[in-house]
Amino acid sequence: MNWENDEAASTAPVGEEAIVDPVTNPWGTTRNTGADLHTTRPERTYPEPEPVDEHGPARIVALCNQKGGVGKTTTTINLGAAIAEYGRRVLLVDFDPQGALSVGLGRLDPRELDLTVYNLLMQRDVAVEDVLLKTDIDGLDLIPSNIDLSAAEVQLVGEVAREQMLGRALRPIIDDYDVVLIDCQPSLGLLTVNALTAADGVIVPLECEFFALRGVALLMDTIQKVQERLNEDLVIDGFLGTMYDPRTLHAREVLSTIIDGFGDKVYGTVINRTVRFPDATVAGEPITRFDSSSAGANAYRDLAKEVLARWPLSGHGA
Repeated sequence: MNWENDEAASTAPVGEEAIVDPVTNPWGTTRNTGADLHTTRPERTYPEPEPVDEHGPARIVALCNQKGGVGKTTTTINLGAAIAEYGRRVLLVDFDPQGALSVGLGRLDPRELDLTVYNLLMQRDVAVEDVLLKTDIDGLDLIPSNIDLSAAEVQLVGEVAREQMLGRALRPIIDDYDVVLIDCQPSLGLLTVNALTAADGVIVPLECEFFALRGVALLMDTIQKVQERLNEDLVIDGFLGTMYDPRTLHAREVLSTIIDGFGDKVYGTVINRTVRFPDATVAGEPITRFDSSSAGANAYRDLAKEVLARWPLSGHGA
């Protein structure tokens, strides 16, 4: 098969295993299983995370990209579930007024929730324990969201230290968890700045598509300003290639551009495009439970191992 011809390549079913032609594939021969993609960088194998005897303090990570539809929520759910499989206690924070994380994880109706992250931010008599929800996944908890959170963007403007509201709200439970993942809304407004101010690190999901690259410079500028003015300890944990389709030249070129631009900050694990992710979302389950043996589930397990291995060894869920 000539892999330079995207139209011909597109006839293979998405998510099926395919052998990539080493002549035209810039990353060498690899079997597309949805797990680690072999690039021109040395391939690294990450070990199974060691069991932990104690939990906390948590490493807080914001999943951030102002472009929508790049896999932030899918990654938050499935990375969180995969990390929980390795014995870590994980808290997911839905920080998007659309409430997609809340729906995709527990089949919740956000409109029926009495208390959400909005109440946690804006009402002094609401504690984080009042908002926490247990999920069906052992070791995985949720702070939900709904459309009420959109009002917080305006209401926070008049608050003292408005950029630090989320960090203060989460502080009482940091020692109860190993990892806190914040699913940010697709914008660079005050809510996202709150998440970045509270976070130790940032994971940037990037769809392997040209338009996904266009806003990266603005995102990097926002992260730099937060580092300089609000959170000097904030670091970029990594860039994650998502919705990757190895059959198309376009996707391969975009991934190559991401690697050229960010080097070792790009995770070796790449998340392939597959219909199993939306199926799992409809079922209200992470892919690791909905289709445990699928390529997508194994990809997020590989990502969890890589993420944990890259984090500092002292505390923070490592």
